Amino acid sequence: MKIPFSKMHGAANDFIVVDDRAQAFPAGDRVWLEQVMARRTGVGSDGVMLVQPSASADFRMRFFNPDGGEAEMCGNGARCIARFAHDRGIAPVQMRIETVAGEVRAEILDRRVRLLMTPPHAWRLNGTLTAEGRTWTYHFVNTGVPHAVVEVPDLAAVDVARLGAAIRHHADFAPRGTNANFIAVTPEHEVRVRTFERGVEAETLACGTGMVASALIAARLGRVVPPVRIRPASGDLLEVNFTLTDDGARDVTLLGPAEYVFSGDLDYAGGK
Repeated sequence: MKIPFSKMHGAANDFIVVDDRAQAFPAGDRVWLEQVMARRTGVGSDGVMLVQPSASADFRMRFFNPDGGEAEMCGNGARCIARFAHDRGIAPVQMRIETVAGEVRAEILDRRVRLLMTPPHAWRLNGTLTAEGRTWTYHFVNTGVPHAVVEVPDLAAVDVARLGAAIRHHADFAPRGTNANFIAVTPEHEVRVRTFERGVEAETLACGTGMVASALIAARLGRVVPPVRIRPASGDLLEVNFTLTDDGARDVTLLGPAEYVFSGDLDYAGGK
């Protein structure tokens, strides 16, 4: 079976996007999904996304991590799938997208997309944990998926692979774990972030929900005010906007790029 796809990226967070309105995609074959997303022997991506029918929104977004497991939400991915769906006449310029985390809204602005995120919840500020031989202060918020945020003095010096993995699997975030973000605020009030992603199990060049979490935490700590300019490891500049409230934030949006890379066909021989 040949499956048409588009390779897309949002701030160098890259995805395989498929129109699966017929719901024929072999989403249950985790081994094959891992092979497709493998960097050296497959197409290579940070995730596979499916456009499927929805009873409540313009379409349903399903997202699969490189380990083959399904994730609740992906901010960079949602921007890409929104542009993909609009370009194919599946959704209008302003659209509603059903996700496991809840409904998000998107607006197409040429090659950029603005997302209205699900409401952030499960806030935890100024927690502490022990990892890699020392105690760290962390902050936590769920922006569709769980994120721990640690502010550091020197972002370049952080061993994201080791410390990120230790925080991702820490008992404080059991049983499913968390994503781990490390941030530094520049004198120009720009938030820079590096992210260790759950499911990818490595540092990625950008994480949409992680950028949102980082901007929200920086604002709650009084380090920045919205709209927040945020720069991930890819070097792209994105914008997170919101209104702070007494117990969190509301009307959270993420504005950033959604770009095509190439198109092709996946070959699936399983299930025969």
